[in-house]
Amino acid sequence: MVPAVHAPNHPGQKPASFSPDSRQAWVRLAIALVIGSIGAVGMWAVVVVIPIVQAEFAATRGAVSLAFTLMMFGFGLGGVIAGKITDRFGIVPAMAISIAFLGVANVLAGLSGHLWQFVAAYFLIGLGTSATFAPLMAEASHWFERYRGLAVTIVASGNYVAGTMWPPLVSWGTQTVGWRTTHIGIGIACASAMTALVLVLRAQMGDDKVRNHANAPPPRIDLGLSTNTLTVLLSIASISCCVAMAMPQVHIVAYCGDLGYGVARGAEMLSLMMGCGIVSRIGSGYLADKIGGIRTLLIGSVAQGFALVFYLFFDSLSSLYLISAMFGLFQGGIVPSYAIIVREAMPASEAATRVGIVIFASVFGMSFGGWVSGIIFDATGSYAAAFANGVAWNALNVGIVLTLLIRSRMNAAKTGPGFAT
Repeated sequence: MVPAVHAPNHPGQKPASFSPDSRQAWVRLAIALVIGSIGAVGMWAVVVVIPIVQAEFAATRGAVSLAFTLMMFGFGLGGVIAGKITDRFGIVPAMAISIAFLGVANVLAGLSGHLWQFVAAYFLIGLGTSATFAPLMAEASHWFERYRGLAVTIVASGNYVAGTMWPPLVSWGTQTVGWRTTHIGIGIACASAMTALVLVLRAQMGDDKVRNHANAPPPRIDLGLSTNTLTVLLSIASISCCVAMAMPQVHIVAYCGDLGYGVARGAEMLSLMMGCGIVSRIGSGYLADKIGGIRTLLIGSVAQGFALVFYLFFDSLSSLYLISAMFGLFQGGIVPSYAIIVREAMPASEAATRVGIVIFASVFGMSFGGWVSGIIFDATGSYAAAFANGVAWNALNVGIVLTLLIRSRMNAAKTGPGFAT
């Protein structure tokens, strides 16, 4: 039986108790998923408005695209900061700060008089979005023991749900009232809705708003590595897999255009990829609960590598649809697996901070991967070398994860089955 997790004592209050995997845990998880789906709006709104913002400011596509780059940087950096706040004060204060940034920054984006102001606003939007991913995943991992992997991946699916929900809404708003009014409306609506949801979550958590990790279960696996060393290895692995992941996600639309199929076909493939990614994320969480985070990550990484190889040899329209669906099914669970491994191998008191660091590395990998693939295309006139580059980075990821799996098995043999994954 899993012992109850107790919140810190407060003068004059009776300590509240909370049982992992309980009905209350699932209610919290549902609220967290909705919060993540709303809060990830900034990751997708900028993609929709880039052409119209470019025309209004008479700027180059690269200059406007800097808004996406800085948004992702703010998203990664904010994940580390919000993670530290979550570990120290709890998820509710971290979410409150995130909501304030998200609301104000969207209004500022709508009021931008110059392109640099729009770009700066999106950096702040990235900071505001950050608490809805890595810190929220880490917090959800404390609510479950038996179904921890599934819980983490359900929360992580929030930004994919947002990718399905927000682009058509932003596009409709832009066409109806303009991109400026749309951003202001997003800021007000999202801040209001997320505030209400966080208040409900706060009520659900009660005195558990700030978690006492003193009685938290110890790590499940022993890798024989210091926490800092493991964080570095996971960060390198995260960068390498996301460099590989970025090639299809960032360039599939342009690739289809170059092949003569049209950008609309590429956009359909991207949507198919994201939809399959939701299935992959939830499925990988279920798998991680059965076989552990390291094995789940290894399976996803090897499968992603195979999908990238297929891109090298097949480029008919039907085959690209099929491979894109495969790629989504293979890669969707990779990034959440890092959060699961952190919770399996590191102290609970550092979970949100460590997850934030590793997710920051994945954001860097995605940004670098998208950029370097474009550079390779410019140099070679073909995406073949860019896909091959992705395969090479993916192989580095597989090597690191395989090393961690071997170490976990060796240490499990030394210390007994208690540390087995």
